Amino acid sequence: MRLISEQGGQKLSVGRLAPFAAAGAAVSVAAAAAGLAVDAGSIWYRSLRKPVWQPPPWAFGAVWTPLYAMIAYAGGRALRGSCKRRERVRVAVSLAVNLTLNAGWRLFFRLRSPKAGLAGTLLLDLSNVELVHRTAQTDRTAAKALLPYAAWCLFATALNGAIARQNHGVMSASKRGRD
Repeated sequence: MRLISEQGGQKLSVGRLAPFAAAGAAVSVAAAAAGLAVDAGSIWYRSLRKPVWQPPPWAFGAVWTPLYAMIAYAGGRALRGSCKRRERVRVAVSLAVNLTLNAGWRLFFRLRSPKAGLAGTLLLDLSNVELVHRTAQTDRTAAKALLPYAAWCLFATALNGAIARQNHGVMSASKRGRD
C-alpha cells in the first residue's frame, strides 16, 4: 500500500513506516515510564545533597524530549535497515533491553537509593554501548544519532554517582519510612 506517491525516488509504504512506528511506540512507553518514576518534588529527593553542577530541573525535560525522538528515529532506521530477520530481532531486543533499563530511574526514586540508581545507570551505559555497536552494524547514521543519548546517560551516571557520594551514609527513606 502506497501512502505517498514518491519521496526521493522511493515509494513510502506502510511497510517502510512500520519500523519507525514500532520504535516510536516503544520509546513513548519508556519515556512515560521514566517520567512516572521520577519524583523530583519529593521531600526525600529535595533533602539530598547534590553537586553544584546539577542542571536546573527544567533542563531534564528540555534534554530528554529530543533525545527520545532521536532514539525513536535511530531505532526505526536500524530496524528498517536490517536485511535479515535475525538481525532485525537482535536490534529489536537490544533496543527493548535499553529502553527497559532507561526506565530504571525507578531504582533511584522508588527505592529512594542513589546507590541503586547508580547501578541502574551503569547498566544503561553498558546497554548504550551495545545498542550503538549493534545499530552501527545495520545503519551508521542511526548509530551516530544515538551518540548524544549515550553521552547524556554518561552525564546522568556522573551526576548520580556524585549524589551517591555526597549522601553516603544517609539512610534511604525506604529504611526510615516514606515521607
